[in-house]
Amino acid sequence: MGIAGTEVAKESSGIIILDDNFVSVVKVVRWGRSVYANIQKFIQFQLTINVAVLIINVVAAISSGSIPLTAVLLLWVNLIMDTPGALALATDPPTDHLMRRAPVGRRLWSAELVWMAKRLLTI
Repeated sequence: MGIAGTEVAKESSGIIILDDNFVSVVKVVRWGRSVYANIQKFIQFQLTINVAVLIINVVAAISSGSIPLTAVLLLWVNLIMDTPGALALATDPPTDHLMRRAPVGRRLWSAELVWMAKRLLTI
C-alpha cells in the first residue's frame, strides 16, 4: 500500500510506535497488559465493596426492619470508597511478571464474570 497505506494505518490506530525498535514494542505490550490488569483489579475491588454493602444492608433490613443505608448514603459510600481505590489501583506501574502471563484472548463476558467470581470467592 506504500506511503498512503501507512498514513491510513496511522490515522486509524489507537497507538502509533514511531520507531522500528523491538524494545518499544515490548514496552507497549507491557503497558497494555498493565492497564488490563489494573482494570481487573479495580472491577474486583468494586464488586467486593458493593457486595459487602449489599449484604450489610440486607442483613440489617431483615434483622431490624429498616434499611440503614438509603440510596443517597450508598452513593456517598461509593464516592468515598471508590475514588481512593481507583487512584491506587490505576497507578500501579507495569511489572515483569505481566510479560510472563499468557496473552489475553477475546473472551465472552460470561467467562470474565466467572473468573472474577472465582477471585472473589478465594479472598
